[in-house]
Amino acid sequence: MVEQAATLDAEDVGAQEADAGARAELLNESEFQDLYRLNARPLWAYLYRLTGNAADADDLLQEAFCRMLAAPLAVRDEGELRAYLFRVATNAATDLWRRGGRGKRREEPLTDETAGPVQDRENAALKQDMARTFRDLKPQERMMLWLAHVEGTGHREIAEALGVKAASVPVLLFRARRKLARLLRKKGYGPGERS
Repeated sequence: MVEQAATLDAEDVGAQEADAGARAELLNESEFQDLYRLNARPLWAYLYRLTGNAADADDLLQEAFCRMLAAPLAVRDEGELRAYLFRVATNAATDLWRRGGRGKRREEPLTDETAGPVQDRENAALKQDMARTFRDLKPQERMMLWLAHVEGTGHREIAEALGVKAASVPVLLFRARRKLARLLRKKGYGPGERS
């Protein structure tokens, strides 16, 4: 009787896995185009901020979308696909750092060719200084801050994208913001002395 129950349980698990496998499909052309149209620009900006190099961001963007095309996906929800795409891109960036690819290329300065008057040049200098400060953060800190404050991603989606527990995201974000504020104060961008 126990053997029969174990066999039935194994058959149920096998049937459930087969059902999940049957539901997992590759993205069709229309779904992929929609996903690309909605997410390519923000994903490239995210990758550029992580790597500091446009060529690396281009390569990682292409790699992330290629991985998405090759993976059978069971979900079709726009939010879940976006979180999965950012997770794939984050993994690709991590792979690049592990291979040592980041050290091979110099980080590009942010330039603003249209900067003319003094105010525009000061804004361009501020942007470049902010970009350098952002690069002083650890990769995970940059990822979290970018996803939370630029992309407006929720804690659950950040957790999925970075492979951390959802309960850890608020604490990690707090620490990353505090570290960024400390770096900015060192460069003279913090608030004045309080009385």
